[in-house]
Amino acid sequence: MFQGETAITLDEKGRLTIPTCFREQVEQVCGGHLVVTYNPFESGSLYIYPQPVWEGVRDKVNALPSTKSSARLMQFKLVGSASLQVLDGSARISISASQRKAVRIERRAILIGMGNKFELWSEEAHAAQIARTLSDEDMDSDLLEGLSL
Repeated sequence: MFQGETAITLDEKGRLTIPTCFREQVEQVCGGHLVVTYNPFESGSLYIYPQPVWEGVRDKVNALPSTKSSARLMQFKLVGSASLQVLDGSARISISASQRKAVRIERRAILIGMGNKFELWSEEAHAAQIARTLSDEDMDSDLLEGLSL
């Protein structure tokens, strides 16, 4: 399970070095095979899945009815834009230029462990997310019922 956030810098070729604290776990979970795709719910970030986790997500998304526009958009953002990456000898993966441009990541970014995947955020989008607060309406949600922080 991945958790925690790390400020990172992509190199001039758009490669992200997996932080040392995650490398062993990434190797154990997926043999260094990761899939990079768009976060369909938030602008300014990418999802990075271990390949075995990705395959389950991909299959569920592809099973959605393509006659619904929201399902097609989910398929487009997640499956259509997915890129399989394998850690190189320096524990790096490439983030495509189109993905970097779409989420406004130039060199500096924030990598966040989110359980079964990572999220890669632009610094600007990450700061905006951190500044957001939950409203009373959010806290009344059934989703949060019984959650004790």
